[in-house]
Amino acid sequence: MMWSYVLKLIVLLPLVCGLMIGSLYLWRRLEGRMPGRAQTRMIAVKETMMISPGLRLAVVDFEGSRLLVSVGRGGVQLVDKTKAGSEL
Repeated sequence: MMWSYVLKLIVLLPLVCGLMIGSLYLWRRLEGRMPGRAQTRMIAVKETMMISPGLRLAVVDFEGSRLLVSVGRGGVQLVDKTKAGSEL
């Protein structure tokens, strides 16, 4: 009788912990996409484009400026900066 309880505990405890960790991970990933959330962010990534396997270009809006940045393994570098309302 005691062994069946210990066996159930050994099997179910990791299962419950895994479900808890998985649900917290999903909550964190999907939290920003929930409807009704106020947009209070100062930075907005408008578009990204993969240039090569290790290099990506990104258009970022920040404080009325539109920034074109290059993101790679070596870091992030500013390519160009314009006003957010002006056309390129």
